[in-house]
Amino acid sequence: MRHLFVVNPVAGKLRLDDKLKRVSAVISSLPDEVLSGSSFEVYVTKAPMDACDKVKQAAENEADLRVYACGGDGTLNECVNGAAGLPNVAVTSWPIGTGNDFIRTFGKDQKKFRDLASLITGEIRKLDLIDCNGRMIINISSVGVDARVARDVHKYSHIPLVGGAAGYVISTAANYIKGLSSEMTVETEGMSCGPEINLVCACNGRFYGGGFNPVTDACPNDGLMDCLIVSGINRLSFIGAILGYAKGRYKRYPQYITHVRTKQLTIKAKNPEIINLDGETMTGKHIVFHIVPEGINFIFPRGTTFFD
Repeated sequence: MRHLFVVNPVAGKLRLDDKLKRVSAVISSLPDEVLSGSSFEVYVTKAPMDACDKVKQAAENEADLRVYACGGDGTLNECVNGAAGLPNVAVTSWPIGTGNDFIRTFGKDQKKFRDLASLITGEIRKLDLIDCNGRMIINISSVGVDARVARDVHKYSHIPLVGGAAGYVISTAANYIKGLSSEMTVETEGMSCGPEINLVCACNGRFYGGGFNPVTDACPNDGLMDCLIVSGINRLSFIGAILGYAKGRYKRYPQYITHVRTKQLTIKAKNPEIINLDGETMTGKHIVFHIVPEGINFIFPRGTTFFD
């Protein structure tokens, strides 16, 4: 078995040297029965999507590869895109990034992911993925004002005393001033919404944006996406509706928010829109989300109770 630790040098607040020392210390402390028959590699990423390429390359020559995304949600997303659909590869998150939102899906079990040694000896379960125009998502994707917020959050998160959640708040305020809707239509399950849409989110996990929890019972192994379509919000109604959206209270705002559980959703936009994918961004006018059942092998610390 090969263990690949993919380290994002700029994720979170830890210095690269400290990240590498922590990984090395954990490997050195592993019992002989784990070390026997195993090989270990620590790889520091050099550019966007470098982690994806590294995982694909490593998987070519390994019968059993375990990948540890040492960073935040963006690092995990890149590793997932490298491992998606490969039966010999399993991925997990060692959450040392800014947001670390995906593992919050697992409630009280999320703290166990911070124990790297328990991940190395963890158990594998299959999770769903969402495919967005060929890019895989393990957590949540969004389009509209919300995605613009995600794009801009990195401008603020590295300001002294501004963390992940505060960075999202500042970015939200800035985009509130710029405008709240886009010209696009949304089609799914025989329904069509538009032509003015505030945002659309497709959820596999439960948390994103430094603490937004739009669908509190979204499940990453049920074979469906939980999608919210938000429209009709103006500057006067924005704060109340978005706070409700962020706390999973969409049922209180049926005039603005439509919830649908589906396997596919299509967006047709007049102009190129920012797409948030697990905190990373790309653009598109014709955007298709579809579920990929059991698309990834994911490593959980032993004793995880989320699926019980």
